[in-house]
Amino acid sequence: MNPAGEAQARKSELRARLLRARRGLSAQQRLAASEALVTTVLDLPPLATARVVAAYVSMGTEPGTRELIEALRNSGTRVLLPVLLPDNDLDWAVYQGPDALERTSRGLLEPTGEHLGPATVTQAQAVLLPGLAVDGHGVRLGRGGGSYDRVLARLEEARAHPVLAVVLYAHEVVDAVPREPHDHLVDAAVTPDGVLRFLH
Repeated sequence: MNPAGEAQARKSELRARLLRARRGLSAQQRLAASEALVTTVLDLPPLATARVVAAYVSMGTEPGTRELIEALRNSGTRVLLPVLLPDNDLDWAVYQGPDALERTSRGLLEPTGEHLGPATVTQAQAVLLPGLAVDGHGVRLGRGGGSYDRVLARLEEARAHPVLAVVLYAHEVVDAVPREPHDHLVDAAVTPDGVLRFLH
């Protein structure tokens, strides 16, 4: 197997293991994690002071972000949420509260407001990213759909440098994540136990 194929196989194996672990969490553990994330995020200075934060609405067993995005909005932050396009790229709209979210045919909760265009993410001072793991070098493991790879490439092309923070459970900070050429490093991991910053 070539190096690229080997990295993909190792990522798939790691994804499967981490998704199994998430499914094993109780509803009480997930609720406690989501409540702790609010405090954790507001303790991270770049997020606490950002005028614009790009975030996302958690789904299923992901660490809960709904209380978090509501806390950011209540603090006066303009929160951008993604809208999944047919080609798996992301458009963005402003979060206007829980009543302004609707479930899509793909099962996602998305904002109902005006779509502002994929480049809108470049206005953010901080971007909260979904993921399954991160290692000590800031290599993030996503779900493999590629939507956030496009977002990170768009930020790089625009020479925008928001703080990139992946939202995880504490046990998902791992020793090593296989890295491929298109993988962008993140600056921090936000977990219910605290924030880890990466130097790179």
